[in-house]
Amino acid sequence: MDRMIGTTSRGVRAPIIKQGDNLVEIVVDSILKAVKQENITLNDRDIVAVTEAVVARSQGNYATISQIASDIKAKFKDETVGVIFPILSRNRFSVVLKGIAKGLKKMVLMLSYPSDEVGNHLVDLDALDKANVNPWTDVLTLEKYRELFGYQPHYFTGVDYVEFYKNLIEEQGCEVEIIFANQPTKILDYTKNVLTCDIHSRVRTKRLLKEAGASKVYALDEILTESVDGSGYNPDYGLLGSNKASDDKVKLFPIKCKEFVYEVQAILKQKTNKNIEVMVYGDGAFKDPVGKIWELADPVVSPGYTSGLEGTPNEVKLKYLADNDFANLQGEELKEAIKDYIRKKDAKNESLKGKMVTQGTTPRRLTDLIGSLCDLTSGSGDKGTPIILIQGYFDNYTK
Repeated sequence: MDRMIGTTSRGVRAPIIKQGDNLVEIVVDSILKAVKQENITLNDRDIVAVTEAVVARSQGNYATISQIASDIKAKFKDETVGVIFPILSRNRFSVVLKGIAKGLKKMVLMLSYPSDEVGNHLVDLDALDKANVNPWTDVLTLEKYRELFGYQPHYFTGVDYVEFYKNLIEEQGCEVEIIFANQPTKILDYTKNVLTCDIHSRVRTKRLLKEAGASKVYALDEILTESVDGSGYNPDYGLLGSNKASDDKVKLFPIKCKEFVYEVQAILKQKTNKNIEVMVYGDGAFKDPVGKIWELADPVVSPGYTSGLEGTPNEVKLKYLADNDFANLQGEELKEAIKDYIRKKDAKNESLKGKMVTQGTTPRRLTDLIGSLCDLTSGSGDKGTPIILIQGYFDNYTK
């Protein structure tokens, strides 16, 4: 009888990870205990994934608002700074904003609208239409925004982020002017010194600002790229990917992830004699249809993974084969024809990119797909499963 179960994704419980813990040892020990307790057989090309949060926590990769402020002040001196395109998040940006404000005397905060980069809405699109506002061309002052839209609590959190951010900035002794615009160069009407806080569009934003004559332009991935006053740091992403740790401290995106995953892989190989892939994952990349947020507030889904997770799926669409190539077949004959097609495809090991038989398969990198699966499995609350064991991901209909 054919095996009935395909891919499985299991959350694996682990101790509460603290700074200085040997996370490699904890991950390996947790996996071995879990498979023994659940009578699970490990196989080559199984995947062990570890959330970035516990990697950074074990590394002690933290920074205070004072340390953020020191780097901001060193880069911008006493200039008025345009802080543009921040995401709307208490967890992701509020403490970062405190640190930025603490390092400045005056800030012009420019918020994108109707939503931030990852889909958190300030105002509904229908309300924009009713007010005859074009978000691609119109620049709104805070006063005009309030006149048109009033106070807009977030769908899930109930927070009016405009007021929330305004209060955070002023509490740090920084003067603030708030505007709403989507063209990055609009900030240059207020100041030539800019800190751009967007995540996935930051390279283009910086280019546009520099071409338009900005004096100083930095992005969040250029803040805390090295230790400041004893802080944590991230040489690749700076403050991008950081989370609130306390009211005056953030946990940064982890460092040295490549070394971590290969060390876990090597010890698992030694302990199990299996070639297991390992990755560190952060936010998945998927969109919520109600709240409209598409989740990915980290700069990448996976900051570190073993080589077997490179690339994209090279899969065929079973329903396409059933409806086209083998439309005249049924039952066991259809099943065997499709299996034979897949076996021949695998044997050739050639790319199917652009071919009709792949139509409808998900055209994304393996690490983005697997990381999203991991994020959904572990959740962001109190499940206590920062380690994910995935089996059968690379199997297909023939296995």
